[in-house]
Amino acid sequence: MSEKKQTPENKKFDSALKVNKGVERLPVINEKAIRAMQARKSNELSVDDYVKGIAQGNRTMLSRAITLVESSLPAHYEKAQQIIEKCIPLSSRSLRIGITGVPGVGKSTFIEAFGMHLIEKGHKIAVLAVDPSSEISKGSILGDKTRMELLSTHEHAFIRPSPSAGSLGGVARKTREIIILCEAAGYDRILVETVGVGQSETAVHSMVDFFLLLMLAGAGDELQGIKRGIMEMCDGMVINKADGDNLIKAQNARVQYQNALHLFPPPASGWPPAVEICSSLKKTGIDTVNDMINAFFAHVNQSGFFLKKRKSQQKHQMYESIQQYLSDHFYLHPGVVDKTPATLRLIEENKLTPYQAAQILLDTYFNDIKR
Repeated sequence: MSEKKQTPENKKFDSALKVNKGVERLPVINEKAIRAMQARKSNELSVDDYVKGIAQGNRTMLSRAITLVESSLPAHYEKAQQIIEKCIPLSSRSLRIGITGVPGVGKSTFIEAFGMHLIEKGHKIAVLAVDPSSEISKGSILGDKTRMELLSTHEHAFIRPSPSAGSLGGVARKTREIIILCEAAGYDRILVETVGVGQSETAVHSMVDFFLLLMLAGAGDELQGIKRGIMEMCDGMVINKADGDNLIKAQNARVQYQNALHLFPPPASGWPPAVEICSSLKKTGIDTVNDMINAFFAHVNQSGFFLKKRKSQQKHQMYESIQQYLSDHFYLHPGVVDKTPATLRLIEENKLTPYQAAQILLDTYFNDIKR
């Protein structure tokens, strides 16, 4: 019997190994993801789309524009600046009110009561509530909307919580630009709430028309309860939580603060700061606070101080913008970025003082600029 000839065809049946068909290899490029990305790009809003939506009072469009302003991405920054420039002619038609006070004074409760009162008077209000950022995690709770339930759902109100991000006075660095966008959207009362943690409130004072200081009665020595510098900046003071057993204390505190304010040099506006009492919880005294603010604006409009202060704020903003640009340009400079880690190590090893290290980085920056 002749031996069966082995061929490639019958060899595979003689083998004890059986190779199963492998899983089909997926393409490296995800076509579905690419199509989705292309669709997003095609639906991306233009600068004119944003400006048109903001001018029409579209709150969703306003929120998206503010997100661009707060973004740190260079592409978003350029687009945000273009939006702001086109919104400037539509702005400057509101009254800007800064509200500050120590933690626990009831700023959020007051803003909701005051905001609803303004809406009843026919105004549209925007609340820029700044939450403190953690120095450890860099995060913020951003819970102001939860504390302003009525105001946050009203069609004539817009609330935008923002992280302070360590900026001076607890005011977000982009607050000035956000004010312009809110004014362009038709909001004629802008309320800027600061953190109120004892830092300098110069930042908020330099961007608002009226600076309101909220105080508490019965929390200690009334005249030592807040720094003199903040009292000198305020255009009006309100003793909050003036209800129940605290009403008499609030009335006594009002007299003490009013006497203290008379000891300060007269303000440039020529307006003698007034002191009022209110209860944000009971909604009492809110109309008196509004009357005080309206009287202030009538005074500064008649004297011409209102426009003078607005022009001064614009100059301040120019210097602030230059300072911020130079700071960003310095820290993003390639030479500084490359040399900073090694310089920091030398400081940790006590081989350089902080001043010497700063001079090294500055020399690196300026030498590269000169080339």
